[in-house]
Amino acid sequence: MSALIKEIVIVGGGTAGWLTAGILAAEYKNNLALGMQITLVESPEVSTIGVGEGTWPSMRATLRKIGISEADLVTQCAASFKQGSKFVGWKTGLEGDAYHHPFTIPNGYLECNLVAAWQAQFSHLPFADVVSVQNYVSESGRSPKQFTTPEYAGAVNYGYHIDAGKFGELLQKHCTARLGVKHIVDHVTHVISAPNGEIAAVNTKEMGAVAGDLFIDCTGFSCLLLGQHFGIPFIDKNKYSINDSAIATQVPYAESSSPIASATVATAQSAGWTWDIGLSSRRGVGYVYSSAYISDEQAELELRAHIAKSAGVDVAEKLSARKFSIRVGHREQFWYKNCVAIGMAAGFIEPLEAPALALVELSANMIRDEFPLTVATMPLVAKRFNSVFQYRWERIVEFLKLHYVLTERRDTEYWRYMSSPDAMPEQLQQQLLLWAQRPPYFNDLIQVEEIFPSASYQYVLYGMGFKSNVSGVVKTSDNVNLGLEKIKDNFEKSRKYVSLLPSNRELIDHIFKYGMQKI
Repeated sequence: MSALIKEIVIVGGGTAGWLTAGILAAEYKNNLALGMQITLVESPEVSTIGVGEGTWPSMRATLRKIGISEADLVTQCAASFKQGSKFVGWKTGLEGDAYHHPFTIPNGYLECNLVAAWQAQFSHLPFADVVSVQNYVSESGRSPKQFTTPEYAGAVNYGYHIDAGKFGELLQKHCTARLGVKHIVDHVTHVISAPNGEIAAVNTKEMGAVAGDLFIDCTGFSCLLLGQHFGIPFIDKNKYSINDSAIATQVPYAESSSPIASATVATAQSAGWTWDIGLSSRRGVGYVYSSAYISDEQAELELRAHIAKSAGVDVAEKLSARKFSIRVGHREQFWYKNCVAIGMAAGFIEPLEAPALALVELSANMIRDEFPLTVATMPLVAKRFNSVFQYRWERIVEFLKLHYVLTERRDTEYWRYMSSPDAMPEQLQQQLLLWAQRPPYFNDLIQVEEIFPSASYQYVLYGMGFKSNVSGVVKTSDNVNLGLEKIKDNFEKSRKYVSLLPSNRELIDHIFKYGMQKI
């Protein structure tokens, strides 16, 4: 009989490490009495980046299953409610150039061809405004739920903006106090190999060897186990994502009652884009850029000038800023022998559309759902895991590139390069040819749990002004009449939602005072 997998050792803390620990521990905490143990080892010498981060709506189900209260998330992590992304200046860079990628799928998306209906009567209006209530809710600063709505429920789909450092602390307290995760604060000095080449243990400076059966590498860009120890190659994706640097800062609100944005705002700049994430206590603002087209000093000046437009010159000039380097790409394999990498150890790409934490969730969920109970089954699970995440990384690279290739901007060398065919993955080029004849739909993307579903492609394509020639052949299955009904229903719902939902600030203030209703 093959040996059982009982000791899971996570190396590295931060959001990736503790979120992974929580997802696994919540599933297997009843097995602790049978000898299964999850141990997280993190170095006191390594600090997390700790900037503001955006999550996807999937985080709601994750936190609920882990057992964390949504009210605690809001009050302890400066969290606010995110309803999608807003892109400013990406198409032409002219006044009024903006579109949305909301979290709620189009009204009637699975029943009819909404693109055909939109083009038939409403093409003078933005696509997302026509097919989703969320644009109106988000742009009006409304929250996704009412005061009495239970935790993790909402009138529209939503995720969060969170303070990553505080989120990691909340996860750590919950995992150790309630889920039985063993926490070791010590510096890993080296890896101890087993005779068969697997990892037998990691050696720490003070406590010595920490043995395990399965090791999860959450050591960030250093990739201590999978990269440094096993030598798994890094696949560079810089050709398709040339943004290799970032500068981040924290912008205070003018007043405690200042409005909180409902979306991550991504604003195109001369050599990249700025993010603006509204937490409950402050804004997290930064500039992601290519060092090949702008210097660090000039990028910082451009960031401060951008912030000055909303916060004033005096505020913008006094802010402290941190510089980060980005290594764009992923490991050739994500799971090798008895080691699997999650988070930045597995790979990283610019934070456009916030895929980082979603990838952590998806990775930990797959380990949880297909957990190799025995040593003999681990290679089978590893093979499936590598196949799935190779596919997912390909789709991420393509989807993020989609935001650039449709731009009409030619005002800087950066934008001219980003829109060139040479900087586009081959499959994306093929898909664009196909989508010029019909809209994207679910059969274009074959995974049950797609990293970006076909509705997301529609929001970006038509937000950027892409044309699908659906007028040539009108199919009965398009059901244009039903699409028009859904659009009119959407307009009616939008007015209703905006009138009934409180603002983000009002809802968050209410949660701080009264908490939230449990489901």
